[in-house]
Amino acid sequence: MLDQKGFNLWANEYDKTVQVSEENNVYPFAGYKKSLNMIFNEVMKNPQSTVLDIGFGTGVLTGKLYEHGHSIDGIDFSSEMIRLAQMKMPEANLMEWDFSKGLPKSVKEKQYDWIISTYALHHLTDQDKVDFIQGLLPMLSKTGKIIIGDIAFDNREQLEHCKKENLAHWDHDEFYFAADEIREALNSYGQCEYQAVSHCGGIFVITT
Repeated sequence: MLDQKGFNLWANEYDKTVQVSEENNVYPFAGYKKSLNMIFNEVMKNPQSTVLDIGFGTGVLTGKLYEHGHSIDGIDFSSEMIRLAQMKMPEANLMEWDFSKGLPKSVKEKQYDWIISTYALHHLTDQDKVDFIQGLLPMLSKTGKIIIGDIAFDNREQLEHCKKENLAHWDHDEFYFAADEIREALNSYGQCEYQAVSHCGGIFVITT
């Protein structure tokens, strides 16, 4: 797994790397563009809403939401990606922060209509994912939703099959979603729905 320095060095080529994988419909970013479009369309149902983006990268998704009048808070641990994203969103509140250590106090004290995260939470272990998502639920407004787009599979069997097919370039330091396990783990905290977008990607919608 890349550290902060690694992501800083990758920042300028990140979008191009994603595009190649997405266009060729291969692990790990097959379905990436479709996932972002689906999240964009969902958030756009609530005009000028408050959005927290966790691991926003270069601001591909939140940059578009910002252009359409949404209020953006974001956290990312790459200063270089923040620099690139801030150019797209000069008035957005973008913070350098490692979400694996929790969330900044200033963010935790707010409420959001949407908390979104795309291709970031796979850096957390499965149990840490559940704990992290549980901690986000009190930060939602009355009708708020959490939407996560990431490398994900319907179940552990599909995950292992993809791993076998892509073993030569599989990232063993990342922890991908098995949707049935995540849904069960979050069942007592809220409602969790999952929609597959590709053979290695999908979207979770979580509400209280």
